[in-house]
Amino acid sequence: MRNRSTVPEFVLLGLSADTQVQVLLFVLFLVIYLLTLTGNLLLLLVVKVDRHLHTPMYFFLGHLSFLDLCHSSVTVPKLLENLLSVTKTISVEGCLAQVFFVFATGGTESCLLAVMAYDRYVAISSPLLYGQVMSRQLCAGLVWGSWSLAFLDAFINILVALNLDFCEARDIHHFICELPSLYPLSCSDVSASFTTLLCSSFIHFFGNFLLIVLSYIRILLTILGMSSASGRSKAFSTCSSHLAAVSFFYGSGLLRYLMPNSGSTQELIFSLQYSVITPMLNPLIYSLKNKEVKAAMRRTVRKCLQCLK
Repeated sequence: MRNRSTVPEFVLLGLSADTQVQVLLFVLFLVIYLLTLTGNLLLLLVVKVDRHLHTPMYFFLGHLSFLDLCHSSVTVPKLLENLLSVTKTISVEGCLAQVFFVFATGGTESCLLAVMAYDRYVAISSPLLYGQVMSRQLCAGLVWGSWSLAFLDAFINILVALNLDFCEARDIHHFICELPSLYPLSCSDVSASFTTLLCSSFIHFFGNFLLIVLSYIRILLTILGMSSASGRSKAFSTCSSHLAAVSFFYGSGLLRYLMPNSGSTQELIFSLQYSVITPMLNPLIYSLKNKEVKAAMRRTVRKCLQCLK
């Protein structure tokens, strides 16, 4: 990385300048982070050890939990540190590294949610062929493909962003480093980076969102063609958790990147939603709305208690 910047570090102004509010926010986000770690690690453990969940749907769910752990750990520890720090600084290199990993983990989750939508379509439209179509090799390929595409996307964006110069302005009106937040601080032309971000966002995020919409259109048509009311109800229930996860992730993520960068309260709320809150909510959504996961958790807890005895 070439050090072409005269500014060695940025200042993350965060969520509040009031010391008492910062302490309260530290406690709040520490609790959220601990819940995120606990919920996603527990879901990973349950999917791993319970043989009833060794299916493609829960294979993807386990990877989603791992992604949420990664995504949350990229943003929340630095947020917690700054809430207790006086300087609230982050180096230019550290800021760009955070931009890269936020983009990479968020992009992977976008791809994985599209893959999970396709998985639900196959399960509902071709239940008898589900095991053959969603083979272990295909599932592994889809997951690795999601990681590869997202990291390639993040690498291209960060490679272009490395050419940005930062001369005097150093205050970021945010609690994390995001690429749109760096543009107002640059004293060089940002058009190349902005165009790259716009194109990649359109192709990557909107492309995945379109795949999700198309999958659910096919799912809806399949469900409407079912003669059994109980069959339709069961089909809808298998999709409800995934739809909730998609709504939380895309609802906040797309709004954040479509909004003009201004450091507004709404902008901070949307960023908090997809980078801090959603990773905590996903295991709750899947454990509370899914009978199989709840049953598997009860079995896992009983086994753990028996081992302790």
